[in-house]
Amino acid sequence: MERTLTITMNKDWRRFLAEAGKRASAAAKSGEYQGETLNFESPGAFFGQLTELRWDMTRELMGAGVVGVRELARRLGRDVRRVHQDAQALVELGLLERDEAGALLCPYADIHVDVHLSSNLRKAA
Repeated sequence: MERTLTITMNKDWRRFLAEAGKRASAAAKSGEYQGETLNFESPGAFFGQLTELRWDMTRELMGAGVVGVRELARRLGRDVRRVHQDAQALVELGLLERDEAGALLCPYADIHVDVHLSSNLRKAA
């Protein structure tokens, strides 16, 4: 099964959790994989965590299998210490995973960012 991730930005975390609960319930009933979701409460929170360098790291690991931190740093042309720090942040967010030896992998075959900007959002804020 190929895993998918949808990244959302929803300030109303209670509504987000309620919707996630409904999706999980529907998935349990149907037995079908519904994908996974990662929510940020604002664009600032999103861009604060998912910098350009971290996106590059995620993109490099998608479909690459398990890759050690030193090898990833070499592929990206970056300092090993900085790659390790960024990898740890991405693991904590759930975009990357570590194997038993500490090597990294991106478990998702597809990552989609769902962003809505409308005049209604401005009025609600």
